[in-house]
Amino acid sequence: MAKAYWIACYRSIKNPDALAAYARLAGPAIQAAGGRFLVRGSAARAYEAGLMQRVVVIEFDSVAQASATHDGPAYQEALKVLGKDSVERDMRIVEGVA
Repeated sequence: MAKAYWIACYRSIKNPDALAAYARLAGPAIQAAGGRFLVRGSAARAYEAGLMQRVVVIEFDSVAQASATHDGPAYQEALKVLGKDSVERDMRIVEGVA
């Protein structure tokens, strides 16, 4: 079964305090569900149409596990703390190639 990767790119962070409160809940919720943080920080370089923005990549054993983590109560609680206008980000779950 192919692994899955949860990828989030932050276009802007409007409320750093809300993001910090979200991270305190989201990190443990993701790890408890089997997620492994591979990347968490600002881009070192950006090419083509890339942006110098914060990027987070989390590995899961499957798309089902990644989706269940996102939709689960612990992560949903973290999203409530983050709120709707604190950050602008692009988030997706992508299946690995093998």
